[in-house]
Amino acid sequence: MTRTIGVISGKGGVGKTTIVANLGAALAHRFKKDVTIVDCNLTASHLSLLLGMDYYPVTLNHVLRNEKHISEAIYEHPSGMKIIPASLQLKDLIKVDISKISRHLKKLRGKTDIIFLDSSPGLGKEAVATIKASKEIIFVTKPDIMSVSDVIRGKEFVEKIKKEPMGIVLNMVTRSGHELTKKEVEVMTELPVIAIIPHDKNVPKSLAKRMPVVLHKPRSSASKELRKLAGFIIGEKELGFFEKLIRFLKT
Repeated sequence: MTRTIGVISGKGGVGKTTIVANLGAALAHRFKKDVTIVDCNLTASHLSLLLGMDYYPVTLNHVLRNEKHISEAIYEHPSGMKIIPASLQLKDLIKVDISKISRHLKKLRGKTDIIFLDSSPGLGKEAVATIKASKEIIFVTKPDIMSVSDVIRGKEFVEKIKKEPMGIVLNMVTRSGHELTKKEVEVMTELPVIAIIPHDKNVPKSLAKRMPVVLHKPRSSASKELRKLAGFIIGEKELGFFEKLIRFLKT
């Protein structure tokens, strides 16, 4: 059964798109899952840029205009994950109705294990369409009061339309005294924190390389936590070195 997971944030700059790209790469490359990530942020489409994809003749925009079948807009990344990019061209925003995305995504049911929808920030038209097209929701936020307060508002909308919030990913965490703690965030939002991704200098370096950090620097602190998050989503634990060694010796 295909799972459709919307990844949303109350504001931009919290690393939502980076989380989507790395979850897709980790689940495809490490856990061998069939994963499709979709750029639903049509007005600021960055997912393909982050992954080094500069040219693609068919995009989500063509699908939403009913010019192409959604299967024609799927491209494979070297990690093994599949990507449905949005167009980078301004002209391709004309006559595009993002509210139709749910209908098109239904055509992928049974053909991929997990679909991640990379939403636009906030609760505008693109974000609302993404949430409505999803069955499960992951909130991405930084551990500050303004970002977390936006999660509370997003949670209210998600629950109002009867979607299932999976939890919160705290991103770019430095553990400085001014940051909200995991417990504080959970009390404020009444949602579980399912991952804490540390601030890691390797992440901006991987962005410059246009490669997910889980592939660029797999041993970095951010990569380890991102793989744990990927395992949590599918209910699998990534084995540590000694666990792998014991399993190897047993076989």
